[in-house]
Amino acid sequence: MPSTNTTSPPTNPALFASQPLVEWWAQQWIQGITPMTRLQLAWMESMSDMMQQEARFIAALSAAGQQLGQCYETHGHDPEKIQECYEEIAREVAEHHMQRIKQVASLPQEFRRRIWEEL
Repeated sequence: MPSTNTTSPPTNPALFASQPLVEWWAQQWIQGITPMTRLQLAWMESMSDMMQQEARFIAALSAAGQQLGQCYETHGHDPEKIQECYEEIAREVAEHHMQRIKQVASLPQEFRRRIWEEL
C-alpha cells in the first residue's frame, strides 16, 4: 500500500526554490495595481455623480414638458395665460440648468479631491 505522506517534497525542486520570489513578485504586483484601481474608482464615482446630475436635469425637462402640456390643455385659447406658463417653465428650466452648470464646474475639483484622498 502506498504511503499517504502529506509532507512529501515537491515534484519540481525549482518551483519550490522559487516560491519566495513568486510570492514577493505577486505582492509587488498587487501593490502596483491597487493605486490604479483606486484612481479608477475615483473616476467612476465622479462619472456616477455627473450621470446623476444629468438624470436630474432630464427629469426636470420632462416635468417642464408635462407642465407645458397642461398649460395647453387648460389655457389653450388664452395667449396671456400661455405666456405666463412659458415664463414660469422657462424660469424653472433655467434654475435647473444653472444647478447643472454649477455641478459640472465643481466636478474637476471634486475629482482632484477624490484622487488626492486615494493617494
